[in-house]
Amino acid sequence: ASTIFLGGCTFRCPFCQNGILVVAPGEQPDYSQEELLTFLKKRKGILDGVCISGGEPTLSDGLEEFLGKIKELGYAVKLDTNGSRPKIVKHLAEAGLIDKVAMDIKACPDNYGNLTGIEKPDMDSIFETADFLLHGNLDYEFRTTVVRELHTQKDFEEIAGWLAGAKEYYLQAYKDSDGVLRPGYGSYTFEELQNFQKILQKTILSVGIRGID
Repeated sequence: ASTIFLGGCTFRCPFCQNGILVVAPGEQPDYSQEELLTFLKKRKGILDGVCISGGEPTLSDGLEEFLGKIKELGYAVKLDTNGSRPKIVKHLAEAGLIDKVAMDIKACPDNYGNLTGIEKPDMDSIFETADFLLHGNLDYEFRTTVVRELHTQKDFEEIAGWLAGAKEYYLQAYKDSDGVLRPGYGSYTFEELQNFQKILQKTILSVGIRGID
């Protein structure tokens, strides 16, 4: 698959790996739609799909039109989202422009403010997107980047209740780097992540762990 990153975001997660895309997207190399579509045309038969990531890609003007052109080339499309724009996600799904959604679950609802850098995140929108995925026909996965200083066992106990019945969930080990919005956080060990995995497996069909070397 090819991944296309779009700038701008509704959140300011301190552990964000693409910090520059969030706070200063204009400072990144920019590609026109034409350049991206030409790239994808040349790789038909080599690539299977396109992942649209960010930032928060549902903020981008012209996203629907762009996805339509990608679908015309025959590619499957996965959308990465934080779930803050449910109407956009639903519209793209109903229009047949996305084949899968990967939704970031930042934390348990009570902890969302700390994880998103937003004092009062719109949890109704987050709940709406998650509910749409849980009870709809679109392929999906939920995932959480786990940060030692920001998450506790309570997060995953509550997420297990919130997303009970979900088919696919991933715990992603945090990795510190210069590109992080606020570097310096740490990760849990594999054994500690396995403990969170067992909690989630009580209510979620498949729970995997990513990012462990």
